[in-house]
Amino acid sequence: MARRVLRGFTLIELLVVLAIVATLLTLALPRYYGKVEVAKETVLRENLRTTRDVIGKFYGDTGRYPESLQELVDKRYLGGLPWDPIVESAEAWTLVPAPEGTKGAVYDIRSTAPGRAIDGSSYAQW
Repeated sequence: MARRVLRGFTLIELLVVLAIVATLLTLALPRYYGKVEVAKETVLRENLRTTRDVIGKFYGDTGRYPESLQELVDKRYLGGLPWDPIVESAEAWTLVPAPEGTKGAVYDIRSTAPGRAIDGSSYAQW
């Protein structure tokens, strides 16, 4: 008479493994979400820095400020409109007008994102 050997995991073994996985996730997820916010802020700062640099180069080349961000894209100063990862839009920028007596419309840009960054500063002031 042949004996059947059942192979597999018991319910207790599966529950122990699931408990260990759940514990590891509770430790890892808060760190992950914190890093996502830091990454978004880093991308926003870099996009603002790059766009401001490009506006300055445009002014240096043409002697005037651009009429819109799209003009920077059309003239190939930018590869595309800058992305605001906090608002998740390329259209939601506050455009700071050029000083009185200068040509052009876009002197600077600011984020329209509400709230404050991790360091306590307002996104709108960057």
